[in-house]
Amino acid sequence: MAAAGNLKQERDRENEMGRDTIAIGDRLVGAGQPVYIIAEMSANHGQQFDRAVQIIRAAKEAGADAVKLQTYTPDTITLNVRNDYFEVSGTIWEGKNLHDLYGEAYTPWEWQPKLKEVADELGLDLFSTPFDPTAVDFLEAMAVPAHKIASFELNDIALLEKIAATGKPVIMSTGMGSLGEIEEAVGVFRRAGTELALLKCVSAYPACPEDMNLRTLPHLAETFGVPAGLSDHTMGSAVAVAAVALGACIVEKHFTLSRRDPGPDSSFSMEPQEFKEMVDGIRVAEKALGTVSYELSESQKVSRVYRRSLFVAENIRAGEPFTVENVRSVRPGHGMHTRDMKEIIGRKASCDIERGTPMSWDLVAARAEEK
Repeated sequence: MAAAGNLKQERDRENEMGRDTIAIGDRLVGAGQPVYIIAEMSANHGQQFDRAVQIIRAAKEAGADAVKLQTYTPDTITLNVRNDYFEVSGTIWEGKNLHDLYGEAYTPWEWQPKLKEVADELGLDLFSTPFDPTAVDFLEAMAVPAHKIASFELNDIALLEKIAATGKPVIMSTGMGSLGEIEEAVGVFRRAGTELALLKCVSAYPACPEDMNLRTLPHLAETFGVPAGLSDHTMGSAVAVAAVALGACIVEKHFTLSRRDPGPDSSFSMEPQEFKEMVDGIRVAEKALGTVSYELSESQKVSRVYRRSLFVAENIRAGEPFTVENVRSVRPGHGMHTRDMKEIIGRKASCDIERGTPMSWDLVAARAEEK
């Protein structure tokens, strides 16, 4: 029991070190800030530098806040081995050799500083996912504003420690990670004092909405005391917008110029118009979330007059009683409150009253006059 108690105390201390926001460049990302939207280029450049530039420009036009690359070579991410262990199964890349797949998908390193220049000119953040220590050093030389950690590298503790040592803010996807594995990875960055955000992720391509379990998002944020977001591989924008309603402050989606383009990732990526529609949906959701408030908006104040109230529904002569037939609860709201109906029924009119007159107490005879 003592060991369990110590673990809880350590978790509490770690959570106290958590932050509601992280800083990426000159942007605050997290609670109370606009959702930070990342366009993941991945392999969608098709090994054409000009197409990579077009993707960055299109992402800017579609409303992205950042573009993310991936920094590896086939030899830094896997082995050039031809046996069953290195053959892909159970995914859209079924039957491919890992080394061949990554040879098709990787972004040439010599492009990446040039792509960052393009992004800088456009006012977009550009950073990348490093997959080995040499990639971390390369990206540090590029002066990226942050590092992204892929779900598949969540358990590479040495790589996490290398990234933590840079002092840069980190966004880490948590696909396939158990709660314990996420906790171990978070601990690496807590000990280094790293600004950290976590992304809920389902590492399937594409992912099914029923597998997303978005209710995990607020739990992720609360458990680890960090901004939480979504790395989304589902088709369409509904899941991303729903995640924002549950508190996601970062949304990452794969971005392509056209899903018709050949390539390992294009089939589950968003096209520019779709991405823009997602961004617009997220911005509307942000406005709609607002704060906890029971105050009337200006538009509601205008509409308030059309609520129900008590009106005279038939012509009434002085001295005649009010009944449920000649007094009704109707729109608009210029008459007496509907709660007063029981007090009025059976009382007598103080004067002749025309149909359509809003009820008021001066139309009701005094008790002495009714006798």
